[in-house]
Amino acid sequence: MFRHQGKSRTLEHNLRIATVLSFVAGIVNVTGFLAFNQLTTNVTGHFALFIYDVANFEFWKGTIYFLYIFSFLIGSFLSSLLIEKYKENKRLNVFVIPTILESMILISIGVLSNLLIIESANLIICLLLFAMGLQNSFVTKISNAVVRTTHLTGLFTDLGIDISQLFFKKLQSQREKLKSNIKLRIFIISFFFAGGLVGGFFYSEVNIQLNTLIIGALILLASLFYDDFRYKVIKTKRKYTQRKTVHQFEN
Repeated sequence: MFRHQGKSRTLEHNLRIATVLSFVAGIVNVTGFLAFNQLTTNVTGHFALFIYDVANFEFWKGTIYFLYIFSFLIGSFLSSLLIEKYKENKRLNVFVIPTILESMILISIGVLSNLLIIESANLIICLLLFAMGLQNSFVTKISNAVVRTTHLTGLFTDLGIDISQLFFKKLQSQREKLKSNIKLRIFIISFFFAGGLVGGFFYSEVNIQLNTLIIGALILLASLFYDDFRYKVIKTKRKYTQRKTVHQFEN
């Protein structure tokens, strides 16, 4: 799910990573909104508010929205920088680094919310946007821009385009690819929605508030552990099969 890149990636790989990351993004989005009344997985709304303040010559007021946007940008930049820096290391799964960094940010916010009174909500919002920038960047790179999990505007646009193309006979040769794209987009939207429901339930009903972010972090870490464990099992099986084949050939 995290290791396969380029042509080796299949729809199944993309569905797995889309399921996990969109679910986590849904949790972060709802938690950030309930806690601070701000969107924390994309910057579209913040950019609109920034332009509005600038148009009204309230430059200082608009600065905070610029910082929100900049935090997402820096997260995306850092994630891509780390991936490019370490991708030549064949022993290292480069996507582990930004994923662990995102997890540590979410856990830190949850833990600190139990120990300190949060006086600077804007700092926490910037950290959440930074974490989502990390996520959006590495999932874009790992899937060759097929999977994006932190905002839905583009997803609904692409979904509408793909569904419309099913009605044209001249595109019948691409029908299977279109169906795969539609399935992937529906999965992302559905699990983003499911993550939002789970996040809202734990934040409001269970009343664990910002500790809800820890749930998202644990899901990320569990998916990394599962992916690494599965990779080692497959690798061991292949080595065993190769040795068995060589042994049979020698005999």
